[in-house]
Amino acid sequence: MAVEASISDKLTMLWNLQLNDSLLDEIQILKGELPMEVADLEDEVAGLDTRIKKMKAALKESEQEITKMQTSSKEADANIKKYQKQLEEVKNNREYEALQKEIELAKLDIQLSEKRVREAKAGLDGKKESMALAEAKFESKQKELEAKRVELQGVIEKTETEEKRLRKQSDKLREGIEARLINAYDKTRRTYRNGIAVATVERNSCGGCFNNVPPQVHLEIGLHKRVIACEHCGRILVDQSIVSPESMVAA
Repeated sequence: MAVEASISDKLTMLWNLQLNDSLLDEIQILKGELPMEVADLEDEVAGLDTRIKKMKAALKESEQEITKMQTSSKEADANIKKYQKQLEEVKNNREYEALQKEIELAKLDIQLSEKRVREAKAGLDGKKESMALAEAKFESKQKELEAKRVELQGVIEKTETEEKRLRKQSDKLREGIEARLINAYDKTRRTYRNGIAVATVERNSCGGCFNNVPPQVHLEIGLHKRVIACEHCGRILVDQSIVSPESMVAA
């Protein structure tokens, strides 16, 4: 049967875990907002790429529509020439009027096609301008993304070995601490931006929130009979006997 760790041992393990996790926090601070910036830029670049592809498809469709209208106009013009030639061979007024009507309809078709072509070309110019702006923005964001990736990779390469070591050490330290304390530790770390869940008592004050620690509580902390949390901030409190000189420097 395993012997349960003493309160002193539990507090020491929690303090060492805090020191270890604080070093991991420093690495994350070194990375700063880079991971998030890279992710946001990747999303933006992907969105621009999708938008440009859709714009290119729309441009191609518009160009095909213009070609179709121009072809229709040429066909109408060819029909006019054919009808005009046929006018020379008509034998009665009825045939003449029918051909004239066809010529007028063909001319109207040409006018309508030319109008639609002008409108389509104007729209096409607007689409091309929008696409040029989107492509310029895409290129700019792509360069920004590459620069951020290089910057982030540089930080990762500098800290990767140390980060892996610290994470491995954190996992090892956690194995020796009961779940109840780990849950309280993690909850408190998430509560405060500096990630401090275990604090020393300095000059009768909590090293986390700097509120006064009553003398009786301070005495109990030194007795190591139970794990005591600051009544103001909830951080686990340890006295100087738990903190080695080397740990005090690291803290």
